Amino acid sequence: MLHNLIFDLGDVIIPIDLTAPIRNFATLANLPEAEVETIWQQYDFINHYETGILDDEGFRSHIRQLLKNDAWADEVIDTAWNTILLDLPVERIERIKELKQHYRIFLLSNTSPIHIRRVNEVLTAMGQPRLDEIFERVFYSYEVRIAKPSPEIYQHVLSEAGLVAEETAFFDDNAANIRAAAELGIRAVQVQPPKTILDYLNENL
Repeated sequence: MLHNLIFDLGDVIIPIDLTAPIRNFATLANLPEAEVETIWQQYDFINHYETGILDDEGFRSHIRQLLKNDAWADEVIDTAWNTILLDLPVERIERIKELKQHYRIFLLSNTSPIHIRRVNEVLTAMGQPRLDEIFERVFYSYEVRIAKPSPEIYQHVLSEAGLVAEETAFFDDNAANIRAAAELGIRAVQVQPPKTILDYLNENL
């Protein structure tokens, strides 16, 4: 019996474009996209930001330093960083809210504070509750200080929420994240286009 549902955020609930920030920062810095992408890969500052090693100011400082522009305001950096987030389909939120009547529901995301603030702003503008109001608990990598697919982050969620792995389903778009969860006994479902989370919920619940 399934009693608990854990959802990823990016490309499960909200569509994302991983290349959009690179394009936007390249435009801002007047650099080729390939050069910005190389900088992204060479320096591990995004992972450090998403695991809480860097705070907002540290992240922005790295951007300014690596792209050689000390004049960018916080809002300029935040806006470019948030272009990863595409339009949020309200029907996904409505479906998850319905599921609360029958399941304990949780959010587990490798993410950053800037992104979460923006998603909550979008939800509020849509007349929807914030993420921490939709879900019983939200687990963000930058707060837990561990990122998927590390087994420790799944064990943390199970322990903190008092969940039994075999009674829990996890929906994520990333194959490595799915494998790591499955190895712990969680029923792990990979969300892949052209299907959406709505299709996978209909098939698995």
